[in-house]
Amino acid sequence: MVKNILVYILTACISFGGMAQTVETEDIVADYTYAATDTISPKEIELINREIENDPYTKFRPTQLILPGALVAVGSWGVCNGWFNGIKHDIKDGMSDLRDGHYIHVDDYSQYLPVAAYLALGSVGVKSRLRFKERLVVAGTSAIALTLLTNSIKYAVGEKRPDSSARNSFPSGHTATVFMGAELIRMEYSLGVAVGAYAVAFGTAFLRMYNERHWLNDVIAGAGIGILSARIGYWLLPFNRRLFRINPRSNTAIAALPSYDPVNRAFGLAFTASF
Repeated sequence: MVKNILVYILTACISFGGMAQTVETEDIVADYTYAATDTISPKEIELINREIENDPYTKFRPTQLILPGALVAVGSWGVCNGWFNGIKHDIKDGMSDLRDGHYIHVDDYSQYLPVAAYLALGSVGVKSRLRFKERLVVAGTSAIALTLLTNSIKYAVGEKRPDSSARNSFPSGHTATVFMGAELIRMEYSLGVAVGAYAVAFGTAFLRMYNERHWLNDVIAGAGIGILSARIGYWLLPFNRRLFRINPRSNTAIAALPSYDPVNRAFGLAFTASF
């Protein structure tokens, strides 16, 4: 499948160029099996099928639910447990003393860094397991799962935020988003990259409490939901490969071209992706 996407980003606006798509479909047969085509040799097909069947991340295992399930359970327990509520308020008071009236709202942006890195790193030379299109599908699926889980729980529980601004504190959506990205990176790239992503995730979770937007149990449960959502994205990848007829061996090319508009005195950046 070949798809060209042209996106122009200017200082004050974003305009999307035309998208042209030419599709050359492959016949795909049941359960992760790719049929022979003119562009894929039988040996390549066999290798692809073997990799898919042996992939430790796309194959669901009950043990993968232990960590996210435990985090969500602890966070949920903290909503109404008296002993945990005491800890929550002690942390809130400690953050108030540390903050001393100065808020740091970097967390509104840092929550997206791991997800952006997950999509981009493989296209700039960092060794990745999946092609760009597959990473895009995984990230999209994970984001949908996260949105459904987070919002449904938020409005079902109705926990008041530490700053009393609303009743949608539990769980933390920012924390869920950043931990989803960090877990995606852990499953896709090297340990060193994953450590950096998780450092951003823990820093963002800390800032959610520092900025008086969430309780301790909110960020604990948010981390669990984020990790679970990332794993859901990988579990559903074999299905999405068949649904979107994705060839794991297809090549992807991405190019970036900076530009400057002297009339409007605006800088721009054009991206082109072919896959």
